[in-house]
Amino acid sequence: MTVIGWDIGGVNTKAARVNGDAPLTARNEPFEIQSAPATLAARLEDIAAGLGAEKSDVHAITMTAELSQFFRTKREGVSYVLDAVERAFSNARTLVYTVDGRFLDPVAARDSPLLVAASNWTATASLIATLVPDAILIDVGTTTTDIIPIASGLVAAIGRNDPERLLSGELLYLGAVRTPVEAIVHRVPLHDGLAGVSAESFALAGDVHLWRGDLSPEGYTTPTPDKRPPTRVFAGERIARIVCADRDLLDESDIDRIAAFVADTMIARIAGSIARVRERHPHLETAVIAGHGAFLARAAARRAGLRVAHDDLLASGAPRAAGAETAFAVARLLERWLKSST
Repeated sequence: MTVIGWDIGGVNTKAARVNGDAPLTARNEPFEIQSAPATLAARLEDIAAGLGAEKSDVHAITMTAELSQFFRTKREGVSYVLDAVERAFSNARTLVYTVDGRFLDPVAARDSPLLVAASNWTATASLIATLVPDAILIDVGTTTTDIIPIASGLVAAIGRNDPERLLSGELLYLGAVRTPVEAIVHRVPLHDGLAGVSAESFALAGDVHLWRGDLSPEGYTTPTPDKRPPTRVFAGERIARIVCADRDLLDESDIDRIAAFVADTMIARIAGSIARVRERHPHLETAVIAGHGAFLARAAARRAGLRVAHDDLLASGAPRAAGAETAFAVARLLERWLKSST
């Protein structure tokens, strides 16, 4: 049995093809649904073809695309995504994962849209719970960070939907690529003091991490603010504009200090949320890291005093596309569910 797991987001779509516990292949493709919603089904077909999909493959769906501003409600977004999935894979069996750990057919999923909206974190955490019974999952994506406690082999999150998770600290709207710098810091070091920052989205978190070497140009999966390429040179120029300057005014050491300060603030904020979640589960001492910004998750976990489990825990050491852990997870969960149902 071959299963394709999907994590269909508003700006990135991840997919993984799995047979047994070994992933066959994976893809992580930038796609902003708001810019071209009518092409979603075709994009899904293209990604599946790139994975070597066959008509007999079963599809496991999670999504966060319903939060796109293209949709007025989550219900509308869930229905739109499922319509696209069914057009793309009309002859294949498709099941949709819920936040309470079940698989529904598309008809039932449409009837319960809030159970399948933003269900991706549950899939990742549920698989981790079968591998590490006591841990905190720290999944730093391009846009957000999930901090999910797992206790005695169970997902112990107290939030289920996005507003509840923001309240609990289990969801942090801070990501490794798309977060504007002014949403991370209000001041940065400059010369002999601290300068306020512009609020013009001149630079993103991705520029900071690209400059510092923690993110590759290929990992910069969103358009740059100035539409110039995601290179270190242009990232430095974008960072300079944070303080309304340019590279004629700031040298490399100035950019280094600003970038280091922003990166450290991100790590501190994630570590603070880890500490908040850990207050409810003080016995948890192990972190499992995942996501596009795994380098941030690792640093924050260590700052919070956690031991970091093996990085390839979700992928079993097989080749993978960065950030596709949820796609692997939901594929494996469906595979196990189907086997247990026969």
